[in-house]
Amino acid sequence: MSLPRFTPTPDGSPTPAMVEAYRRDGFLIIDGFKTPAECDALRARTHGLVENFDPATVASIFEASGSQSHAADRYFQESGDKMRFFFEKGAFGPTGELVRDKHGALNKIGHAMHDLDPVFEAFSRDQRLAALAKGLGIADPGLIQSMIIFKPPQIGGEVNCHQDATFLHTEPVSVTGFWFALEDADETNGCLIGIPGVHAGGLRELFQYQGDKLVMTKLGEKDWPAEREVCLAAPKGTLVVLHGLAPHRSAPNASPRSREAYALHVIDRQTRWSPGNWLRRAPEMPVRGF
Repeated sequence: MSLPRFTPTPDGSPTPAMVEAYRRDGFLIIDGFKTPAECDALRARTHGLVENFDPATVASIFEASGSQSHAADRYFQESGDKMRFFFEKGAFGPTGELVRDKHGALNKIGHAMHDLDPVFEAFSRDQRLAALAKGLGIADPGLIQSMIIFKPPQIGGEVNCHQDATFLHTEPVSVTGFWFALEDADETNGCLIGIPGVHAGGLRELFQYQGDKLVMTKLGEKDWPAEREVCLAAPKGTLVVLHGLAPHRSAPNASPRSREAYALHVIDRQTRWSPGNWLRRAPEMPVRGF
């Protein structure tokens, strides 16, 4: 099975066929939404940030394999309105030393790139993206989270199958992911893998504060049909839109090729933001739109 692929309209607004595909599948693939030059500019800015980053200041590991061990890490917990650097699990040796160059050791940078850096802000606050978000039913889009995801060669870790609404919950569910391939992403280097057509089945887990601890609460069985998984191959510049209840994952990157991507998450500000959500922003940094 493969999903339909589309090209962007001049102003970004979705066509009726795009809207139908998104509602049916929970995913929408738009090739060439960003130009190679736009992708290269964001990567260049990213690499500049990494170059100026001193790994000795932090050794926080981000794990998306299901263990959620980072939940007890204040560096992670307080990153909702900051730009912070997270390493891959395989980046450190047995005595805690960094075993590879920092450019090839990082898992991601997050989670407020779109608000704190002008290059990321320009990439994110694209009026074509605003038109797409509204055309897909987000009445009052608010940009809540952004991440550069490195998936470095040979140690880029697995991301377990999950729903974005588990981590960015509103009532009703409104979170929508905009995932940009800054480099070619395919089956060999850990592209996205989705299960289309099951997003109407409801939320299966909720990751929120209980008191002062972040806890993953099971809401139902993860009985998603793995046999219906689809590789969401994404050439450079491709945008993959993900419904907040659409299950998706990615395999480890065991290849010699990198797979850098930029993920931007949007919520509808007309919905109720769950107060227990892990992501918290200071009052002076409210959630802004496009």
